[in-house]
Amino acid sequence: MIYLEPSPFDVLFSLAKARYSCRAFERTPVPMADIERVLEVARTAPSDCNTQPASMFIISGKALEWLRKDMYEAAAGGRERTSDVPPIGTYTGIFQERRRDCGWSLYNAVGIERGDREASGKQALENFRFFDAPHLAVVTVHNDLKERGLFDTGIYLGHFLLAAQALGISTVPQGAIAHYADIIRKHAPIPPELRVICGVSFGYDLKDHAANSFRTARAEISESVTFVS
Repeated sequence: MIYLEPSPFDVLFSLAKARYSCRAFERTPVPMADIERVLEVARTAPSDCNTQPASMFIISGKALEWLRKDMYEAAAGGRERTSDVPPIGTYTGIFQERRRDCGWSLYNAVGIERGDREASGKQALENFRFFDAPHLAVVTVHNDLKERGLFDTGIYLGHFLLAAQALGISTVPQGAIAHYADIIRKHAPIPPELRVICGVSFGYDLKDHAANSFRTARAEISESVTFVS
């Protein structure tokens, strides 16, 4: 029997297809050696003129527990939000449709009925507990590089997510936690010239948890790509 090694494309495609946003984690920490392996891949990401604008702060242990408590209390109490990067004000058209589909897929998976604002609000607050993940990566970019730096940092983040998937580490990128950038700064030495873009909670998924049982759809290539020749 001849065994054929999968092509690099097949490996990459399988990782990309398997990756999803985990919303229920085990508390088991990821070994530091594996975190460093993920970062080794992330730092290979391309950037404008090789500026390498991304900076990441990885929070674990007691520091994360203190941050988890402060973030949840702030969100649950309706504390005024502070964002280094302005959030999306209004979702419209197809973007609002996709956002709603994502939200209701999660709510349906965990048994929340449409119109149950109390239950859906409670589920949304799990963002600020980092879904019980043992690690939080705070993704930042230097303010001097403006919007281009945001773009390049997104490429860095994509490398990070796929590298984690390759090692069996589950992730969930979280824009919501960046609304409390000032609270994050109380628990991590993030200087003012670095803008907090988002967080990535990561660890090992709770495989039998309902919140991890659904997957979101992706637009067809024809919906987002135009070929010109």
